Amino acid sequence: MNETRLEVADLSLTLPSGSDRRHALQSVNFRVAKREILCVVGESGSGKSLCAQAVMGLLPPVIGIESGRVLFNAENLLTASRHRMRELRGREIAMIFQEPMTALNPSMRIGMQIAEVFEAHGLHSPRERTERALELIHEVGLPDPEQTARAYVHQLSGGQRQRAMIAMALALGPSLLIADEPTTALDVTTQAQILKLIRNLQSAREMAVIFITHDFGVVAEIADSVLVLEKGKLVECGPANGVLSRPQHPYTRELLAAVPSSTVPDRSSPMAVAPSCVVEGLKKTYAPRGGLFSDKRVTVAVDDVSFTIRRGETLGLVGESGSGKSTVARLLTRLVEPDTGLIRIDDIDFSGLNKEQLRRERRRIQMIFQDPFASLNPRRSIGMSISDGPVAHGVPRQQAMEEACRLLELTGLRSSAAKRLPHEFSGGQRQRIGIARALALKPDLLIADEAVSALDVTIQAQVMRLLEELKQKLGLSMLFITHDLNVAAQICDRMAVMHRGRIVELADTAELFENPREPYTRQLLSARPGRSDYH
Repeated sequence: MNETRLEVADLSLTLPSGSDRRHALQSVNFRVAKREILCVVGESGSGKSLCAQAVMGLLPPVIGIESGRVLFNAENLLTASRHRMRELRGREIAMIFQEPMTALNPSMRIGMQIAEVFEAHGLHSPRERTERALELIHEVGLPDPEQTARAYVHQLSGGQRQRAMIAMALALGPSLLIADEPTTALDVTTQAQILKLIRNLQSAREMAVIFITHDFGVVAEIADSVLVLEKGKLVECGPANGVLSRPQHPYTRELLAAVPSSTVPDRSSPMAVAPSCVVEGLKKTYAPRGGLFSDKRVTVAVDDVSFTIRRGETLGLVGESGSGKSTVARLLTRLVEPDTGLIRIDDIDFSGLNKEQLRRERRRIQMIFQDPFASLNPRRSIGMSISDGPVAHGVPRQQAMEEACRLLELTGLRSSAAKRLPHEFSGGQRQRIGIARALALKPDLLIADEAVSALDVTIQAQVMRLLEELKQKLGLSMLFITHDLNVAAQICDRMAVMHRGRIVELADTAELFENPREPYTRQLLSARPGRSDYH
């Protein structure tokens, strides 16, 4: 390898009292060289993101530094001043954060936020900053750069927001890029583009990359070397090919065994033939906003979407970012009102309910949101957030809290988590909390919008088993929105493929994987990161 860009030596970080263990990281050692991509993998709470935050000088106040050094070009970042760290961030060390909705400024247009990176470091004229921002927007694959530059964060899909974050991180050409789950929210085709982009930039600029991920398909695609963390301890580290094909530690073998297979399992069709959910002719357009510089085109987000979900059935909804998947979910829950269309749950016409009727009946449809941090109240304990729904529907608070604790344990957390606040959890842990909250009202239709995308593979497998068990036990119907086709293959009875607001193909999962009719479906299937390297 070439010269070392970053060296982490004997790094130990402590957790606050009352945590499930003393150390967030314990005696962790690793190096990253120029032109090297190191993938850091491990379960939620293993300390992956804290490794990144230690390098960036962004550790939460509750995390203590017990020992160690973080050497960037031989300079110890743990003893660097705040002023020095501000100089290094962006220009020399950049980070792509896991949750773009909380990292981007909701009051600024996307183009302005990217241009601000240059302004903060005193680079370029205002016109050059704008031009460079447009180039970066195009480079990371966002559509219509000029329109995207004028958009606000809430006007982009989850995957588009992540690409905007990547553009900001790459703006100044850093020599060390830290990517914390940068492809989690991205569809497979965009994921392939982003991985290729990062690899090309890394090679051209001799950039070192620390790539945090729970997706071993991504590891097989991009990693030069792999570091495996378990509960804050480094259990395995080595060249990617060796770790993936010949893992030495039992924990690494467990992680690899939990990766969803690309093989579609045999799934018997649901016994019930009567549909639990009927959607007909759903359409949603967004009119142009007023203003001198506003875009004058009508945006068709969902166009004549129809499908049924039988009781006990899981229908998968897949497609690229911006295809309309999440808009369909919001229309079904009436968080967004449709222009036209019918939504019926059993014998209730949801599209015709008034506000009071909707408040009573909404418990029938519950949603697991894509961004768990943005959907949780930061000032309320986890137990209160989960129990609020049942309490609003007449369940005594004590009974609701007991059920909240049970659901937390079912989703892989301790019941003691009910007393803690959202910021005290990792991204994957917060997603599990969102799942527990959605299940609290025992809905008839569960909408899972990228519900397992932020989870590591072992917890992902547990949650999918849990959802399957609940579906069988409660006769639950589910709309499962995902960009991971291998995950969809394991849980979905049928799949609907969305493209530009329309459903272009709907078929049994096995049939769709084996004999896709539409070119777009074949494109999605071919873009999946290969798992044959280690299965």
